[in-house]
Amino acid sequence: MNFTYLSLGPLVRLMGAPGGGEGGGSSSLLSFLPLVAIVAIFYFLILRPQNKKQKETQKMLSALRKGDRVVTIGGIHGVIQSVKESTIIVKVDENTKLEFNRAAISTVSSQAKEEKEEKNEEAPGAEEKKE
Repeated sequence: MNFTYLSLGPLVRLMGAPGGGEGGGSSSLLSFLPLVAIVAIFYFLILRPQNKKQKETQKMLSALRKGDRVVTIGGIHGVIQSVKESTIIVKVDENTKLEFNRAAISTVSSQAKEEKEEKNEEAPGAEEKKE
């Protein structure tokens, strides 16, 4: 059996080996283009929003103060009674206070003090309207 008629030239050109043809350099750059596009999409759709949300959460947790209405990750609603370095004490009921890590706070509604101020402002205005 004589296989001398078989040539490896076209096969080497298809595989993109160096010296395999004229377009070898540009084809290797084009082969990395989909990988670069996938990395860019991954960054803009997953990593960037996640980092942004993490910064907002950290900002919210560092701004906790007494009187804020909070909801914990477990769904417990309450008002912050005191703030410590790594924990907070939440008043859940008249006689019930619970201590949580700062990371256990899911959402903050800082309207506790603002609601009291609005009620105080509305009360004198309502009395004036009645008279």
